[in-house]
Amino acid sequence: MRAGKVGALLLLLVAAGLVSVWRGWLPLPAALNPWAPLQVSDPPNLLTRFKLMRLRDDPQLCDQVLRNSGLRVSRQQDSPPDAACPLCNVLRVQGGDIALSSSFVASCPLAVAFALYQRHGLQPAAQAVYGQAVSRIEHLGSFACRNMYSRENGSRSQHATASALDISAFRLADGRRISVLKDWSGDDADARFLRLARDGACDAFNVVLSPDYNAAHRNHFHLDVGPWWICR
Repeated sequence: MRAGKVGALLLLLVAAGLVSVWRGWLPLPAALNPWAPLQVSDPPNLLTRFKLMRLRDDPQLCDQVLRNSGLRVSRQQDSPPDAACPLCNVLRVQGGDIALSSSFVASCPLAVAFALYQRHGLQPAAQAVYGQAVSRIEHLGSFACRNMYSRENGSRSQHATASALDISAFRLADGRRISVLKDWSGDDADARFLRLARDGACDAFNVVLSPDYNAAHRNHFHLDVGPWWICR
């Protein structure tokens, strides 16, 4: 009985603390406040996934976060609700500090996760290995109205909601190109960079799949903000 009372008291204290933070009675740094808007300048932490989730259905909050993200984006019109793969609160990511092989359509959480990844995962990896920045990202696309692995039957891919991006290569400031397909299996600096780039993505995205996952990903990193968590 005593243990039950202690547990109930702890739950009450936790609930009171959360309400105090939510109401603003207990000030916290924005990075540690679940209800404060996500700041792309802050390194990802345990609250990042929750804050990304909040952006999914809140275009106004999404625009606020992206305003200081360093990305160039443009709002896309919501698709009709009867579309095979309806999209809402999506943007076209056109680039930023890092150029893109082409623009891509992204859900708001994907766009913000991409901005986080560039700043806190990808560029630090390039600086650590090469002492220079990534200047361009090559990708295989984001939105595709299809099932996983393009099977006729099965669950929809995260690509069907513009919540996934497939990255195939990176170009450095000196013009050097690092390819997932050609350079992953080596034991040189390029292979080390690709592994650091993969690992750094796991702090920003929920699912990160590389050639270590299966043969279907031998030529790209699959990055998504879906409901599952895996980094491989």
